[in-house]
Amino acid sequence: MTALSGAHTIGQAQCQFFRSRVYNDTNINTNFATLRQANCPSSGGDSNLAPLDIQSPNRFGSDYFQNLVGLRGLLHSDQELFNNGTQDALVRQYSINSDLFFNDFTAAMVRMGNISPLTGTSGEIRLNCRKVNS
Repeated sequence: MTALSGAHTIGQAQCQFFRSRVYNDTNINTNFATLRQANCPSSGGDSNLAPLDIQSPNRFGSDYFQNLVGLRGLLHSDQELFNNGTQDALVRQYSINSDLFFNDFTAAMVRMGNISPLTGTSGEIRLNCRKVNS
């Protein structure tokens, strides 16, 4: 899962999804929080965008993991990968060894691509990806 999270090396997130992190979390670089707050007010601006990877937002690479080590993960869920837990060592390895990240990411994507989807009534397509259909 840590390797797959590296997909956040490209893309953007809306303010509404990182506001709480930049105003409330303690495991965040203060300069980074201030920078993100400039584009994400404490109220309003929900659709304002910020890059998931501040160093290289349009290039797939290991900078995302360097950001996590520097406490510059935009999303709370991303920073949890490097927060004195079981994945800290792997995040550090990915941050200094992009080949290791690329190889692990490729293998994880292939494994995920080989998962057989549920069909018929065995599964559901969610109308909102954040919650089970009612």
